[in-house]
Amino acid sequence: MQFEDFYELAGIESPISDPDTAHLSVDRNQIVSSNDLPGLTIDAEPTENGIDLSVIAEEGRVFENPVHFCFGVTPSEGKQIINIDPIEIREGAKISALAHCLFPRAKDVEHVMEADVRLGKGASFGYFEKHIHSPTGGTRVVPKGKYHLGENSKLRTDFELLQGRAGELGIDYRMTGEKNSELDATVRVDSSGHDRVDVKENADLVGKGATGVIKTRIAARENAEAYVTNKLVGAAPNARGHVDCKEIADDEGNAGATPIVRVKHPQAHVTHEAAIGSVNKKELETLLSKGLSEEKATGMIVNSLLASEEDEGIPSPDEL
Repeated sequence: MQFEDFYELAGIESPISDPDTAHLSVDRNQIVSSNDLPGLTIDAEPTENGIDLSVIAEEGRVFENPVHFCFGVTPSEGKQIINIDPIEIREGAKISALAHCLFPRAKDVEHVMEADVRLGKGASFGYFEKHIHSPTGGTRVVPKGKYHLGENSKLRTDFELLQGRAGELGIDYRMTGEKNSELDATVRVDSSGHDRVDVKENADLVGKGATGVIKTRIAARENAEAYVTNKLVGAAPNARGHVDCKEIADDEGNAGATPIVRVKHPQAHVTHEAAIGSVNKKELETLLSKGLSEEKATGMIVNSLLASEEDEGIPSPDEL
């Protein structure tokens, strides 16, 4: 398999070839192709096992087309370390990015990504990360991110791993929101076999009027194990936050969650809801009564849980 085959797998042939769309493609530590735009600097340097990367959107610039990142490992074995320091969205800039992380042949692949993301005053950033793994597992994926939201800035993130086995997945996101910032973070993972999933998300709303939503949707099927720890702290006047975690454990799957909500100011307010269990029997019976097999009906329920709310695609900068 050539790296260009990954573009077809991810359905991104057109944006990669569009001169008006910024992109970066990396096969382990080899830069396959890249494209900057005026007002946007993408600086990538190869390292022994990956790349060092910085992305800077200049003040006040608005980018209608999302930036496309394609990170992958074409062999069945290998290690890739992506160090992003920083992604800096400067004051008033608006931009979104779609990152595909592709390991469709993996038997023993490790992918580590560490990102330091900074949003300036009034900036907007949407970051959507989509993984496609091999059907047999064979991956160890460790995404780590630090996000700092400046005054009046907006951040939306969506991590998706729905194709192929999750393997060993360890997500660790830490987010800080300043005055009147808006945070919306979502993780969606389908795990099966002997996959092991560990999700940690921590959001501190430290500025007056800051808002934050942390949402997690995970399915643990067969013998998979999934555990989620979501922590949200309201530490300023009128800070508002919500943690929403839903997990389905099917077959011999094992799922757990620890939602932690805390306020450090009397005018802050944070809430949480968590639902963990097997497939809803009433939903299952309804689908079975329509002639579906139990396997297909269960699959439909799980897919509904994991479905994105953005079926129309990546929102434009004005929709962030």
